[in-house]
Amino acid sequence: MVSRGSARERGTLVVRFVRARWGYRFRGRAQLERWQRRRVARHLRVHGARAPFYAPLVGPGARFDRIPVVDKTATLHRFDEMNTRGVRLADALAVARQAERTRDFAPLVAGDLTVGLSSGTSGRPGVFLVSPRERMRWAGTVLARVLDAGAVRRLLLPWTRPLEIRFFLRAGGHLYESVRSSRVRFVFHDLLEPLDTHVSSLAGSRHPIDVLVAPASVLVALAARRVAGDLPVAVRQVVSVAEVLDPHDRDLVERAFGVRVSEVYQATEGLLALSCPAGSLHLHEESVLVERDPLGGGRFVPIVTDFDRSTQLVVRYRLDDVLRVSPLQCACGRVTRVLEAVEGREDDVLHLPGESRRVEVFPDTVRRAMAVPSVEWADWRIRQHGTVVELALLGCADEGAVRDSLAASLAALGVHRPDVRLVPWPSEDPTAKVRRVARVVA
Repeated sequence: MVSRGSARERGTLVVRFVRARWGYRFRGRAQLERWQRRRVARHLRVHGARAPFYAPLVGPGARFDRIPVVDKTATLHRFDEMNTRGVRLADALAVARQAERTRDFAPLVAGDLTVGLSSGTSGRPGVFLVSPRERMRWAGTVLARVLDAGAVRRLLLPWTRPLEIRFFLRAGGHLYESVRSSRVRFVFHDLLEPLDTHVSSLAGSRHPIDVLVAPASVLVALAARRVAGDLPVAVRQVVSVAEVLDPHDRDLVERAFGVRVSEVYQATEGLLALSCPAGSLHLHEESVLVERDPLGGGRFVPIVTDFDRSTQLVVRYRLDDVLRVSPLQCACGRVTRVLEAVEGREDDVLHLPGESRRVEVFPDTVRRAMAVPSVEWADWRIRQHGTVVELALLGCADEGAVRDSLAASLAALGVHRPDVRLVPWPSEDPTAKVRRVARVVA
């Protein structure tokens, strides 16, 4: 398993692969949490002192809980002070936007740093910097945790055909191509290109596709083509990224491809969770400390500290995702927390009027309500504007029945006289993350 880059970078990849695959075993939560505290303290002592924003906050006697919680707005405002290489936001944005325009993701900033740009589904796009060593740590972790036993054997046996990994993403570049080597064939599918082009490319493969990685909405579209007979090539592993994977979509994709779907939950702020062999989605607590900002009902917004990232520091960063974790330990033996659901973003929570108070309707509740009607449809979108809930349906023969069913479900949750209105199917940016539920704030 030899990757491109310097010998030191290759060593970083191999070490991280071995640790992520066979190491990082803790006897219990207490041991894991003690280890995390030591890692975070060392990380801040070594790297925090090199970032102007954090340097005054991490000196002798400093307390972690006194470090301010930040969000995307604060991070973009203080970007120049929150990285350890002195990179200015204007310079990083110039490189990232040029890459988006030209679809050439090779240019770097400050000599060797990859610049990433989030899709901006919750407003202004986020910007992140990644060093070569950080890229290799990411690559080693993802390969170790995503590939099944058969794929790992192929990876390690030089006389076998290299693994083929197909990525469907908005942006390519160094971060994802870190996995390319003599043992891995990486193929990037640009989401700006028509789906028919991708289907033809996949169908023309001479060998089974070892790993297919794509956002949930793209996997659903490919599954439909497979059911229609347009995609006969075998796929050995399917990995969902970038978007929330609904249970309905998971079932559809698994039936179409005949394999279990794994998940990688990654944000601009880092690699946050990966599936295990038992099928559970584990928080990546071997690299990320997760604090909770509770919302009630077991739901919370995560506040993350990534102690693997030393270029652009992610310390007590409040995401806008809504999560739920299981109280049970996974059968795979890992003591890291298992996510029951990534419900979506905070602005995916509908705020609707009740008789005497505001009723919060979480995305998972909306999805369950949409699963109730017996009427079939191809897809759906819900947007809240003020007190109005707009419902768009694709390929539905009886839209009125679905509207009435949704209104009844909202009323049962305590929403006073739900105002559900049918609207035409919206045009959508193929490179943006699909959000089935959203609260539009004026």
